[in-house]
Parts: sequence; C-alpha cells; structure tokens
Amino acid sequence: MGGFRNVGRHRPALRQGWGLGVIVAAVAAAAPVLAQGETAQGETAVQLDELSVQGSGAAGRASGSPRAPVNPNAVVGPPPAPYAGGAVATGSRLGFLGNRNVFDQPFSATSYTEKLVRDQQARNVQDVVNNDPSIRTNVPAFSGILGFFIRGFPVFAQDIAFNGLYGVADAFNPAIEPIERVEVLRGPSTLLSGIPPFGNIGGVINLIPKRADDVPLNRVTLGYASDTQIYKAVDIGRRFGEAKEWGIRFNGAFNNGSTPIDHQSLHLGVASLALDYRGERLRASVDLGYQELDFTAPLRNRSVAAGVRIPRAPDLTLNQHQSWEYRDSANQQVATRIEYDLTPDLTVYGAYGRSNFRQEYFGGVLAIFNARGDYRDPISYLPFHIVNRTAEAGLRGTVETGPIKHSFGLAAVGFWQDLAQPPAQSVGPTIVSNLYDPVSVAPRATAGLSNATPRTSSRLNRSIAIADTLSAFDDRVLLTLGGRWQSLDVNSYNAVTGFRTGSSDSGAFSPGLGLVVKPVERLSLYANYIEGLTSPAPPVNAVNATAAFPAAVSRQTEVGAKYDFGSVGVGFAAFEIEQPFGFTDPSTLVFSVDGRQRNSGVELTVFGEPVPGIRLLGGVSLLDGVQVRAQAAANVGKVAVGVPDVQLNLYGEYDLPPTLLAGLSLTGRVIYTASQYYDLANTQKIPDWATLDLGLRYATTFENRPLTLRANVVNVTGNNYWASTGRGILAQGAPRTYLLSASMDF
Repeated sequence: MGGFRNVGRHRPALRQGWGLGVIVAAVAAAAPVLAQGETAQGETAVQLDELSVQGSGAAGRASGSPRAPVNPNAVVGPPPAPYAGGAVATGSRLGFLGNRNVFDQPFSATSYTEKLVRDQQARNVQDVVNNDPSIRTNVPAFSGILGFFIRGFPVFAQDIAFNGLYGVADAFNPAIEPIERVEVLRGPSTLLSGIPPFGNIGGVINLIPKRADDVPLNRVTLGYASDTQIYKAVDIGRRFGEAKEWGIRFNGAFNNGSTPIDHQSLHLGVASLALDYRGERLRASVDLGYQELDFTAPLRNRSVAAGVRIPRAPDLTLNQHQSWEYRDSANQQVATRIEYDLTPDLTVYGAYGRSNFRQEYFGGVLAIFNARGDYRDPISYLPFHIVNRTAEAGLRGTVETGPIKHSFGLAAVGFWQDLAQPPAQSVGPTIVSNLYDPVSVAPRATAGLSNATPRTSSRLNRSIAIADTLSAFDDRVLLTLGGRWQSLDVNSYNAVTGFRTGSSDSGAFSPGLGLVVKPVERLSLYANYIEGLTSPAPPVNAVNATAAFPAAVSRQTEVGAKYDFGSVGVGFAAFEIEQPFGFTDPSTLVFSVDGRQRNSGVELTVFGEPVPGIRLLGGVSLLDGVQVRAQAAANVGKVAVGVPDVQLNLYGEYDLPPTLLAGLSLTGRVIYTASQYYDLANTQKIPDWATLDLGLRYATTFENRPLTLRANVVNVTGNNYWASTGRGILAQGAPRTYLLSASMDF
C-alpha cells in the first residue's frame, strides 16, 4: 500500500507513544515557568469554577470572569462571561457582527462553556450539543464521525466553524479539548456567517478556541471509559508581559483502548497551540492544531430496503462490522485572526485558515433487506483527501446619528476547497449477516489497491456582507438590517482522467432582518426573517456522491421571547423554515434533490441556577416537518423524513449541602425523541426513545491542589434504540457507557 496508510495503521510507535510524548512535551514546556515560582494558586482555580452571580445586570454575569475586551468591536480576546450556573455564556458571536449579549440577539442561540464540557466529560462536540433540544445526531455513536440535525435539517461536521472560519476544523470529528465554547445558532445564518461548505441551513455550530487567562493554569486529567479506554490530557496556559498582553495555551490529549462496542478500539491523539496578543489597539491570534484518529471496526450508517419494516434496534454493544475494518484520519490546521482599532469606535480585521485532512476507510455500509434484520455488507476501500482555505476581511464599528446608535459590520469572505473522493474499490464478496447474530469472516487485505487521491470536486464560495444594528430608547429597540451577496462555484472531475464532468455556478443575494423590543427591563421580544443559500450534498454511500447540485434559496421566519431573571434565563421561539431537500433512493442509492420541505416548530429553553446549588439546562422542541413538494404527488403533505414531533433535553445538577458532604454534586440528564419516518411515503418508521444519564462530581483538594473527581454513566438503563432516520439512512444510538476521570490543577 504505502502512501497515506502510514498515517496510523503502520506507525505503531505513534500509536503507543504519541499521547505520552504530548504530555512530556507540554510539561517540559511549562517546567521553566513553574520553576520561577509562577504556579497557579489552588484557591483561585477553584473560584473559577464556583460562580458568584450579580443579578442586577441585563444578564447574570459571573464575578471573577476574564477581563473585558479592550474594544466592544473586538473578537480576539476573552469570550462573553458565563451566565449563572456556568454552563452557558451570556453572549455568543453573531458572525461578522461580533459578540452580542444573548438577550440582545434577534435569533435563538446558545454558547456552551468549557466548564460544562469538563463536568459532563464530553468526548466530542456531539456530547456537548446533546444538551440542546433542537439538535439530534444523524450518524451512529462510536462511528468517529459527527453529524447533526438542527431544527430537523441536516448539518454536517464539515460545516462546523472554527473561530468563525469554515473548513479549518477536522472534517469529520473536531477535537473538543482545545475548545472554550461551543456556540449554536439555530436556523439559517447566511447573512451572519456566510455559506458553509455544504450550505446547510439548519443552524451553525462555531467552536471558540481556548485562550490563556490572566491566572496561570496547569491542569492534568486522567480518565477511563468503558470498556478499557484510557484518557490522558494536559491543559497549560500562561500570559506574559507588563500588561499580560502575550498569551500561550497548550492542549494535548491521547485516548486509546477498547470501546463499549464489541471488537472496536480507537486511538485518538490531539495537540493544539493557541497564541494571542492583546495590545491597546492591536489584537492577534494564531491557532495551530493536529489530530489523528485510528479507529478499528467503526460503526457506519445503515440503509433499509424499500417497503421493509424496520427491525427493532439490536443490542447496541454488538458490532456488525468486521474486526479488521478501520477508519484512519489525520488533520492539520492553522487559523489566524488580527484586529486593529483605527479609532475607539472602528475596528478593521482579517482572518485566514487552512486545513489538510486525509482519511482511509476500509469497510462497508450495511444494507438491511428484510424485517428479520438480515443485511448485506459490501466491503470496499475509500481513500479521501480535503484541502480547505478560507479568508475573511472586514470592518466593525459603532456610530451615533442623533438618538440612533449604529453597530455595523462589513465583510468579504472566500472559501476554496479541493476534494478527492475517488470511487470505492471493492474488496472480496459481499458479506451477508444478521443484526442480532453478526458473523465474522476472514480478514481481507487492501494490497494492490490504489490509495491515490486525485481531485474529484472543487468548490469556491465567495460573499460580501453588510449589516447594521440600529438601537434607540436606551437599547430597548434594536433593529438589524443587512444582506449578503454570495456565489457558489462547484465543479466535479473524473477521478481517472481529471477532466471536468460537471459544474454548477450559482449566486444570490440573501437578506436578513432582525428586531428586538424590550417593553420591560428584563424581557426581550424578537423576530427575524433570514435567508440561506443551500448547496445539497449527497451522502458518501450514494452512487453519485461527488455530483454537483445547484444552490437553492431557503427561508426562515421566527418570533420569540427571552426573559432574564438574573440567575435563570428562559427562551421561547416559534419558527418556520422551508428549503429544498435531497433523498437517497434505498433501491438505487441515487441521491436527488426533487422536493421541498417545510419545518415549523416551537422551542422552549431554560438555563441557569434558580436557587444556589441547583442548576438547570435544556428545554423542549416541538416540530412539524412536512413535504410541501415531492417527486411523487402522493407524498405531498406527508411527514418529512427524520423529523420527530417532540424532542426534549433536560440536564440538572444538585450540590449536596456542606453539612452532608461539601463539594459533592449530583448530575442527571433525560433525553427523549419521538418516533420518526424513514421513507418519503411514511410506510417505514422507528419508535420513540429515551435515555437517562447520571453522574457524580466531587471537588476537593489534595495537598493544597484543586482536585475534581467525576463519574458519569451514559444511557444508564441500557436502552437499545435507533437514534435517527434522516437522509435515507438509519443511525443507532449509544450503549451504556461508564466515564471516570480525575482532574488536578498544579
């Protein structure tokens, strides 16, 4: 073989020593600083986790939070402070408009904090957004791939933004360790954030990288997950200079061992370095990252033959894939951002990002052909390569014209992608087996197969955006107006000859309008109309997976309300989104875009700390997905595929009174999802499902060093369930999983 295969499979030294090497390098880097006596104070570190809320502001902010940016137009710098309870932030980024308070936004958005990530022992972005009632997965757990439904529409991992830039993070599973915030903006956001690589309009997930805080940090975490996964991580941060203007933050992690799934194991290594400068007028940051994943016997989506009743979900610890199947991937990324204050009220900025992602997949996608759970598993070898480049330049500023204050933004964005996804190469005969009693067959080899990755498609997204938020009556009325002109050029190429086989050149102007009215001090009423430009993308198992489809306009109207009680925030949203939809025919595996789908819904969310020691996070989403246009006239008016009518998520924490056991917290989360249809004709269906997660957290000190012990159980009852059915594929849920960790600050 040779070539990319050496990323993971033929580098045993990397597998066995990479994680230790990261930790040794990190500790070595920190040692000179520690030797000079610049150690983190244990009491300070504990106070960062224990938030003292000031209830008099427009949003409950935590005392002791990072210092505010020098300029309100700044993005490089500390993110908005945590809200009461510490699980979410008081604000999030609205694309090129910068950070805005959540109660001033005419959109539905949540920013999940790094504290929540650590307390729930989240292993990836999906674990974090499992707290969101508007989001569900569209891929199986333990597949090593992320995919989402937001408000009932698919959003791919490749559409996850990193610090506002698309195409930088790992294409399939961005590491969570270097991330300070996971921001979720629900609904189309083309005006604010530009066009994602695939143009999905369900929402945007933006990852905000960690930055060094004023307090030195040295944190080591050791963890265990069932069945025998060992987790090691370090997090080291320092600031230097007279005004602490220079910052450096290093995160390294290594996770290896067997998962709860039979004969499945993973080896994940992550290293990131975040550098930043915060001067009086100039701010800049550089983020460097590398991650590598070797996954043995990963799960994949399933398909079900037309007309076949969907079998009950199997024992989720069973692995229908062969022990010699694998998915190996590696991603290198860099992102830079610079801001300069031309005046106290006007900031010019620029950003650039690049990533190089490679993957090998050797295995099959199961095709279920009867109600007994029998399936066919055609084995193939698929190398994959993506190179992304992205750049942005713009202005942000504020100006007053009489009684009206303007907060405006102007941005130009470019995104370039070269994708290599050659046709799958079959290896041996198709395996025939059963979901409940899978067979094992002799290992197969990829010897003699080509691992070349010639370009099969390219993409160029360009846009120019302008928007202005007009505020009056002491910010009690805020009106946001703007639009983005954009063009999408997509080309497909023959993998053998290199000749272009198809192209699509689309362009559109996408307007946006948002209004916030505060009739009383803590109540925000809002409405928005916003458009998105959708570029449908076939799934990898489609026979036309590299086909280029023209972009189409999607539209959202939304009204809602938010109320800030000081220590608790609640939100209500009612929305309607309409967009073209694509579907993979289960018989021919041809992906086509021949329909239109309208999702209407209401969302109720809650977050905060209603009383000291009790914290809540979650909500409920009611959805009505309808096919308003379909290739088959009989399907018009039927329920849209993969859209459950109820989604509920509720997470809670309770601190035991100090008289019982100081520092001990009980945690729990319930997730419920209603039944979903698999096919357009609504003849195939999966039942509703619910899971229960429980946990304990104990914060104490060991030799005057802060120590936190965590224990979590995911899916306590061991419920076996199908998680989702969207896009003509079937994804299974997560089995019972045990998580243990110990984290100490030095």
